[in-house]
Amino acid sequence: MSNNNNNIPWASLFILIAGGFMAILDSSIVNVALPKLMSIFGVGAESIQWVMTAYLLVSGVVIPVTGYLGDRFGYKRLYIYTMVAFTIGSALCALAWSNNSLVAFRVIQAMGGGMMIPVSMAIIFRIVPPDKLGMALGVWGITAMLAPAVGPTAGGYLVDNFSWHTIFTINIPIGIVVVILAGLILKETHLQTELKFDVPGFVLSGLGCFALLLALSEGQDKGWTSQYIVTLFVSSFFLLLLFVLWELQTPQPMLDIRLLRNPVFAASLATTAILTIGLFAAIFLIPIYAQNLMGLTPMQTGLLLMPMALMSGLMMPISGKLYDKIGAFPLCAVGMVILIITTYKLHVISLNTDYHWLQRMLVIRAAGMGLMMMPITTAGMNTMPPFLSGRASAFNNLVRQISASLGIAFLTWVMLRRQVYHAQIMADHASLTNPVAPETIHRVGMQLASAGIPAGQDGATALLALTVQQHSMALGIGDTFIVSTVIILFAVPLIFMLSKKRVEAQREIEMKRYAP
Repeated sequence: MSNNNNNIPWASLFILIAGGFMAILDSSIVNVALPKLMSIFGVGAESIQWVMTAYLLVSGVVIPVTGYLGDRFGYKRLYIYTMVAFTIGSALCALAWSNNSLVAFRVIQAMGGGMMIPVSMAIIFRIVPPDKLGMALGVWGITAMLAPAVGPTAGGYLVDNFSWHTIFTINIPIGIVVVILAGLILKETHLQTELKFDVPGFVLSGLGCFALLLALSEGQDKGWTSQYIVTLFVSSFFLLLLFVLWELQTPQPMLDIRLLRNPVFAASLATTAILTIGLFAAIFLIPIYAQNLMGLTPMQTGLLLMPMALMSGLMMPISGKLYDKIGAFPLCAVGMVILIITTYKLHVISLNTDYHWLQRMLVIRAAGMGLMMMPITTAGMNTMPPFLSGRASAFNNLVRQISASLGIAFLTWVMLRRQVYHAQIMADHASLTNPVAPETIHRVGMQLASAGIPAGQDGATALLALTVQQHSMALGIGDTFIVSTVIILFAVPLIFMLSKKRVEAQREIEMKRYAP
């Protein structure tokens, strides 16, 4: 290791990486086991979804309070407690005897898992010098890119070869080791014992985030215009508005809204939100395409995504090292061009898309994403005084959580709407009233018969209807990538705020603003 990096506390950094990786991995590893859990517990899709939804909601609710808890009781102590809660929650999940018990234990798991990322990020900003932050966060950020892609592969392997319990029990030994090492190696941060807990802020933000995340996760099933979903959206709007008004006037806010006065930090948050939606365009849409249209298993889908994840992981420390030398803007400019071009190119995917072409495009796209994800976060966080890193980290992670949910909900809505649109157009051309339809159905029936499948006219008609549905879904996913490209374009003007000069100038302004 070069002398340059000697003042990065690598042992502490890897302890923080282990916790963050487990927390993010667990939110995606469970997806693969849901069909099996449905049959074991004898419940439908709507009930089993709460295994995922409960984790998402509780994670969103606990994130805003992490800044206060870390400042008041110490970030080392909080990190250890969150890891203990996550590990105990994992052990209880493995012992679950019904869907309801599993959902309840996922809540305990999420109380630890939801806090782990903002707490570990806040510790990094306190133990790493500003001129080495890019490299440290680049290495730490590998977890955010690798875990969502590794999750389905690891989950598929464990469920296929062992049992569903192993997706939870695998966390227990890792959690115990991380707790012991964190106690031995991490140093406690300065305690601000005079801080008072902002009860109204916690209640308003908790209820507001809960209502918003619940509406985003349930909107597709219940209908976006249903009274239930509209009520949740309206409630979340007024609760979060009251939260903002309260935080602006209280002397010790839980989530300091005044941090948005910092234009570089605000631009960093907005860019992070847009790129998170862009990230989920691939993480969410490609598995649907691979499993529904290419016929791949969850594990095969994970292997399709693995090179993409590895490229992101490879680019993270490289972009971090470059950030320390040249700042965020050049990296963002190159990364943004790659991301826009590759996201747009993915709109041509069809039932005949070559597996290796798709994998290659995802790898190139991941290089662009990996080049700028952490520099964008680091540029915004780097303008903050160290004592505000906990609050800023909580803000950053709350924005990520909400934008990820918003991205999945919006992209699902676009995909389904475009699928219906294309299906209607194709159905008009493929209807039985079309002059060529009888001849086509007859030919399909003959081909099936020659292959030893005596399907007859009804079977041939059903096969044509299935083909129409598959083609319309492929076209719908392609259209969704075009919409994702347009969303990413909105981030282009924001990256001009993240130049090295602006970051350094803003840091000086913030230091003077918060000087005692």
